[in-house]
Amino acid sequence: MRFWLLALAFMHVFSLPGLNENNELLKRFTVSGYIRDASNGEALIGATVYVKELKTGTIANPFGFYSVSLPAGNYTFEFSYVGYTTQVVVIELQTDRTINIQLQPEPKELEEVVVTAEKPNANVARLEMSSNKLDTKTIRNVPALMGEVDLLKVIQMLPGVTATSEGTTNFSVRGGGYDQNLILLDDAPVYNASHLMGFFSVFNNDAIRDVKLYKGDIPASAGGRLSSLLDVRMKEGNNQKFSGSGGIGSVSSRLTMEGPFLKDRSSFIISGRRTYLDIFTPLSSNKQLRDSRLYFYDLTAKTNATVNDRNRVFLSAYAGRDYFKNNFASMEFGNKTLTVRWNHLFSKRLFANATALYSRYDYALGFRFIEGVNFLWTYNMEDVAGKLDAIWYPNPENTVRFGVQSTYHILNPGEVSSGNVFPTYVLPATYSLEHAVYVSNEQVISRRLSAKYGLRFSLFQNLGRGVVYHFDDQYIATDSVVYAAGKIYNAYSGFEPRLGLRYELNDVSSLNASYSRTRQYYQMASNSAAGTPLDLWFSASPNVKPQIADQVAIGYFRDFMEHMVQASFEIYYKAMQNTIDFRDHALLYGNRKLEGELRFGKSRAYGAEWMVQVPEGRLNGWISYTFSHTERTIPAINNGKTYLAPYDKPHTVYIVINYDLSRRITIGSSWIYGT
Repeated sequence: MRFWLLALAFMHVFSLPGLNENNELLKRFTVSGYIRDASNGEALIGATVYVKELKTGTIANPFGFYSVSLPAGNYTFEFSYVGYTTQVVVIELQTDRTINIQLQPEPKELEEVVVTAEKPNANVARLEMSSNKLDTKTIRNVPALMGEVDLLKVIQMLPGVTATSEGTTNFSVRGGGYDQNLILLDDAPVYNASHLMGFFSVFNNDAIRDVKLYKGDIPASAGGRLSSLLDVRMKEGNNQKFSGSGGIGSVSSRLTMEGPFLKDRSSFIISGRRTYLDIFTPLSSNKQLRDSRLYFYDLTAKTNATVNDRNRVFLSAYAGRDYFKNNFASMEFGNKTLTVRWNHLFSKRLFANATALYSRYDYALGFRFIEGVNFLWTYNMEDVAGKLDAIWYPNPENTVRFGVQSTYHILNPGEVSSGNVFPTYVLPATYSLEHAVYVSNEQVISRRLSAKYGLRFSLFQNLGRGVVYHFDDQYIATDSVVYAAGKIYNAYSGFEPRLGLRYELNDVSSLNASYSRTRQYYQMASNSAAGTPLDLWFSASPNVKPQIADQVAIGYFRDFMEHMVQASFEIYYKAMQNTIDFRDHALLYGNRKLEGELRFGKSRAYGAEWMVQVPEGRLNGWISYTFSHTERTIPAINNGKTYLAPYDKPHTVYIVINYDLSRRITIGSSWIYGT
């Protein structure tokens, strides 16, 4: 109740600019609609809508919807998206109007060199900072390991991001752990984004439409992780014609099919990928290799349908799995996600999206010692969630977002079986609920000053059936309490404020600042800094407080040569509470009393990030430098003295250069230097 009272006051304050003594808001009319790719019907996320006479506008939301409310009059609207031909529409506004826009892709030779899906001066004009947006063309242009294009390998080459270990897809953002990154695929969390022990990611580039990484200044609509949000959006499928594409690589082959069920109204896309090492290993002269099997696959599918002008539904799914087996051991692991979404337009100013989702990660590890003596360890975790998000466009100066979210977590930390050798050993499952409500506003205060502010309130509840151990000062369990099924026996909650400011110094430079607080209720236990598929997740509990991070960042953004060269410089400081580490020689696996292995304290991270990017032209790419320092202070470790965190990497330099020799041939190179 307290949150909603604050939210109502919050919304009342920023809605006042749209009112005056003449009740101007009542005289405003709304222009709204969807912006799509004319060639395939895909939503153009972040497309720009610019009203020339008022020098104001908006951007399309993640479903391509836009809304602008203006006084009656004649206006020139410019609809643009990099890589597409700008469309100009002159509107005589005397009533509410619905204008759906289909932008035509530019000629192929121009399209191939697009780096981001943002307007040319987005580096200076955007309100949010500490974020990077990528499209599939950017990802394809970066040189790939063994010819396999990989989203997460490109993410690792952005300023502020480092690989936790050479050659793997796990990454650290501004000194945080790799379990502190929230990775979403069409809103569904992905708990292990790696194939082949981290050499490849689970994301098939042929099925991806839009990718955005938030290293700070995370939207109030997202939470549950301290360091970053990686928001991956899948393609919707071509609603104009049937098409297919594929490829044969050195490691895997892939095939994508897409097309309309009903032209302009519904479409689908199915994309699959599989390695074929297991096809050739039986041909080896080495018996061990001949008897081994190693492969991974993933399948991505999505469909959507426009019910009417106010309703649209989406269904997307992902399934992927890795499998390894030889005469002695076997291991398999994989993710499954399912997302159902319903878009509803309550009015031309109020857009809502309801989402139901399911996510599962599991693995199994087996050993065969002698005939009849086997060992099998299984693990799985599941999320079932629902959320309602809305966007309200009260006037051109404000864009309001608000919503509510709820997730049911089920964690089965392990079951060990061995046939008839010893009884099956089962670690007790844990259950929890995680809820959140949020409200935020993006406001244009003046021609040069803009602000983004929001508030998120999160609530975490441990749910029975559950066992809670009591530990003494030496971390030895002295007692335990069993709670009945369905009983809420512990809870944590708190506010998570967000604030961002942008001041445009002139047309080619701006200053930005941001502050955010984030909370994390689920964390990971691992014996490896690089991460493995067998890592364990565990939740906050009476013995484990949620981690909390406060981050402040300041940035300077500058364009050169008519926006052809874009530069940015950011500094940040992040203070973290309830940081978790483990005692020496900690027993993490098969341990009912895992909490006794944990040690708690605080940590901090600070650094600077510099980037120069050439987003367009035959010669394109970027150069970035990151300075980062991360340290921990935990009383029970290192005699209470401060020590460096596992992800402390002081200096990192990335260079990515691409040159387009022709329409079909691009050469590229990348360099990484780190300490």
